[in-house]
Amino acid sequence: MASLREGLKRTRQSFFGRIAQVIGATEIDDDTWDEVEALLLQADVGVNTTMQLIETMRARVRREGLTRQEQLIAALKDELRKLLMEPKPLNLSGRELSVVLVAGVNGSGKTTSIGKMAHRMRLNNRKVILAAGDTFRAAAIDQLKLWGERAGVPVIAGQPGSDPGAVVYDAVSAARARGAEVLIVDTAGRLHSNFNLMAELVKVRDVLRKVVPDAPHETLLVLDGTTGQNALTQAKKFQEAIDVTGVIVTKLDSTAKGGMLFAIQRELGLPVHYIGIGESIHDLVFFNPAAFVDSLFENGNEE
Repeated sequence: MASLREGLKRTRQSFFGRIAQVIGATEIDDDTWDEVEALLLQADVGVNTTMQLIETMRARVRREGLTRQEQLIAALKDELRKLLMEPKPLNLSGRELSVVLVAGVNGSGKTTSIGKMAHRMRLNNRKVILAAGDTFRAAAIDQLKLWGERAGVPVIAGQPGSDPGAVVYDAVSAARARGAEVLIVDTAGRLHSNFNLMAELVKVRDVLRKVVPDAPHETLLVLDGTTGQNALTQAKKFQEAIDVTGVIVTKLDSTAKGGMLFAIQRELGLPVHYIGIGESIHDLVFFNPAAFVDSLFENGNEE
């Protein structure tokens, strides 16, 4: 299993480590703040979030008379933590069957994340079933079946090209018959700009609402961490269509732009529940804001 520090190595080395160097290199002046601002923007923290952070830090430095590097970095870490929401546990208790609907564009790591999430739940003694609601691609069905085998959980699937709503209906029936506690529904990796495909996703959600009270109980959006601000645009479109309740951010080990998590939470108000920091089935970890920020600045020799 990759450690959080290892997973965020690229972001730390490329941007946040450089921010620490800039803060400690010279007396803090306008040029220093301009350089910090540029690094935050390059890390995909986002324009609005960056402007807010710089303004807050300037005021705090003046108010508290901060001058030493360790004081400045501690203050910056504190302000970054304040931008992040503490995720609540997923709403998966107190009923016969809980349903998690998972959405995201092609290539975001959606199906992989479903398999890893199912694995985590099974290790916590939850009985889980997966529904292959992405019927538009045979490869998507096969991929979910493969991850179901790896995670040790059953997968309910139809034929390629079949009605996703019918597959979801069958999966609910199977989950109830087998006494499953959680049903995780995969959906097509539909492009957020394609109205017809987004409408299909809404239809799947509506089927769930008809057959399970208050379902889906969680609607998670998987965002590819390597896409930066484009992911934020995707999130806004999905949020408008299907009432997203939380986010999974993948591939943070493959990008230097891990700052997008700050923009997601400030601009969307959505909690990040999990982050992907590697390819192993164990490398989907609960999002811990304090640990995340600390890992962006930790000192130590880099390989």
